[in-house]
Amino acid sequence: MRLLLINPNTSAAMTTGIAQAAREVAAAGTVIVARQPSFGPASIEGHFDDAFGAAGVAEQAALAANEGFDATVIACFGDPGLDAAREVLRGPVLGIAEAAFHAAAMLATGFSVVTTMTRTCVIAERLVLRYGFERSCRGIHGTDIPVLDLEAIGGDTVDRIEAAARQALAADRSEAIVLGCAGMAALCRELSTRLGVPVVDGVAAAVKFAEGLAALGLVTAKQGDYAAPIAKPWSGWAASFGSGRRSDGQPAE
Repeated sequence: MRLLLINPNTSAAMTTGIAQAAREVAAAGTVIVARQPSFGPASIEGHFDDAFGAAGVAEQAALAANEGFDATVIACFGDPGLDAAREVLRGPVLGIAEAAFHAAAMLATGFSVVTTMTRTCVIAERLVLRYGFERSCRGIHGTDIPVLDLEAIGGDTVDRIEAAARQALAADRSEAIVLGCAGMAALCRELSTRLGVPVVDGVAAAVKFAEGLAALGLVTAKQGDYAAPIAKPWSGWAASFGSGRRSDGQPAE
């Protein structure tokens, strides 16, 4: 199968790292194609960044609509642009936060999220409510590690994440940790060994769930909320996206 991996920020180094993490867990027959927006922030660390990240995901989803991808993963813990991508693409589209929450809830009665900037915790909190995991998620904890620091992770960074995870496990009485940033994907196994509990990386979880859904022949519903965008005029730099798209990904007549 062919899987599209969209990094909603514009850091090429992070896109490369996330793609590597995805390929390490992908099945032998899965081809991972990683892309990032042509515009937007180098990292997503707040609501303003998130808005542009969502637009970047919509851009990349629309550009890929005719390429025949079997599934798509949006590799940012805020799941920006998830619904927009589901309108444009036919195959399953998974956000890494949604996938990680599902995986953690299958492994423990309660889990904690350890993320980057404390200011982004509210974004994760809202996703917990949106996806219905408020009874399973017992806490969301920021480390105030800048996202771009995860492009080249040193030992001090790993130690800080481990310390935050240990505090979360004790304070929340949880039994699993969800890593709240795609840039943390490479740390999953190391942290699981150190902590002695399941540590869930949303990139890996989303890739495996996407493979499973595609193998079952399932696609995104197009009869209702995720029907193709309505054709209408657009203006400015996004004018080329204004034709609308049918449920098969082709431009509207």
